[in-house]
Amino acid sequence: METLQPKPSFSESDLETILVSKEQIDQRIKSLASEISTQFADEDLTVVCVLSGALVFTADLIRKLNVPTRLDCIRADSYGNATESSSPPRIASALKTDIAGKNVLVVDDILDTGNTLSAIVDHLEEAKPASLKTCVLLDKKERRQVDIQADFSGFDIPNAFVVGYGLDFAEHYRHLPCIGSLWPEFQILR
Repeated sequence: METLQPKPSFSESDLETILVSKEQIDQRIKSLASEISTQFADEDLTVVCVLSGALVFTADLIRKLNVPTRLDCIRADSYGNATESSSPPRIASALKTDIAGKNVLVVDDILDTGNTLSAIVDHLEEAKPASLKTCVLLDKKERRQVDIQADFSGFDIPNAFVVGYGLDFAEHYRHLPCIGSLWPEFQILR
């Protein structure tokens, strides 16, 4: 007799562990915004959101910044519908904003192997910004394959596949207000 797998509800009940609560996220974003605003005091800042995972984080972060801010987005494809990155990242969309001579802050959801953020930084440096800094919500140092560190980082997390607060599994769970790891039975495509 075949055992039926439970059907995901795409809610917090699908999480085995909550690693970062909504309250922790809110508090850390306030302090990150303060750090960034202090560093770029009285200067314009172009924020580049790495789609789609960093969308929620970027929206909350820029609302708390105290500097003149422009926003643009870039897309880098690396995960698809898997829990592991399967190929080198590909820059899938160009910026609409000219960043030459501008202060730029790249905002990404997670820094794990470093391949995606490194590729984005290399790509953006070709445009000759005045400065280029990086900000990530989550840092998974155990998985680093490329020598890169974020200039601003929200939380260090263990080597686990996480969802919530913009991070997804097969485009689900982005809406959760917290960040956690799925029960293993929900880490399969349906």
